[in-house]
Amino acid sequence: MRRREFLTLAGASVAAGFSTRVSAQAQNWPDKPVKLILPYAPGGATDLIGRPWAEKLTQAFGQQFVIENRGGAGGMIGTEAASKAAPDGYTFLLTPNATLSVLPNMRKTPYDPVKSFDPVARVGDLVCGFVIHPAVGPKNFAEMIAYAKANPGKLSYGSAGLGTSTQLRLEMLKYRAGIDILHVPYRGSADALNDLLPNTVQMMNEINVLPHVKAGKLILLDINYGERHPDFPDIPTLTECGYPNSDVPIWYSIFAPIGTPQDIIAKLNAKVVEIIATDEMKARMRSINVIVPTQTPEQMAKHLVEDLGRNGEIIKAANIKLE
Repeated sequence: MRRREFLTLAGASVAAGFSTRVSAQAQNWPDKPVKLILPYAPGGATDLIGRPWAEKLTQAFGQQFVIENRGGAGGMIGTEAASKAAPDGYTFLLTPNATLSVLPNMRKTPYDPVKSFDPVARVGDLVCGFVIHPAVGPKNFAEMIAYAKANPGKLSYGSAGLGTSTQLRLEMLKYRAGIDILHVPYRGSADALNDLLPNTVQMMNEINVLPHVKAGKLILLDINYGERHPDFPDIPTLTECGYPNSDVPIWYSIFAPIGTPQDIIAKLNAKVVEIIATDEMKARMRSINVIVPTQTPEQMAKHLVEDLGRNGEIIKAANIKLE
């Protein structure tokens, strides 16, 4: 993908026609600090995406948007906390799709992914791929597959936790390629990275590994996205590697506890769309390997249901279970 196309997609808004008018109920919102619950530990992808948004929303509204990291149980703890918060417009969940469209397909959760939340705004899609530690030996995707087949169970892969999209990416690859790689769940991707760099685990698939690829400490094998990454134009997509329909998209959004006033949701969605339209925010998101294809709350609701069904089919077909 060319640089201009990448930035154009990041700024493209599909929110045309979404009314920015708000009633008197939302005119003074927010008039006190707003909490953003992130259901993973600091330092991972959720944190890397959430903090720029908290900063920009604070500037835009003149009230602090305060991040609260509540990691654990594959994101379930923080997501449950958000679902039980007062629906008054002062607590929101900023999460990857895993907590709502992967985890509920793998275990019973104390929240309903559709009925417990109101969609607010899409805030980022990850553009990343599988990486491997150079000490292992393989230098490209095909060599990694060959190594995994010749050494079943020898490779280990660190993820942000059980029931996460990064686990699902590995399980999908294992299923499609017929290989055995050990999954090692962590509390968050920052902890996984701490073990990847010294080769305690050998593989990951997160945006926080890409700076280490640029530094020559890790090898990027593929891109789990529809187009190549503009910073790594020589690295093929997973489809180009011979595994179409295997990417498992990872997208991030803001959700509100069910019953949050719709005019507040509309006001926040409009502001997110406005912020991502700026060159500064496009560049900032791109610097962490994220694009933002904005959506209306109605489009988000439809997208979530589709993602929930699609991931459920993958999990069932591959017989993926929580360890």
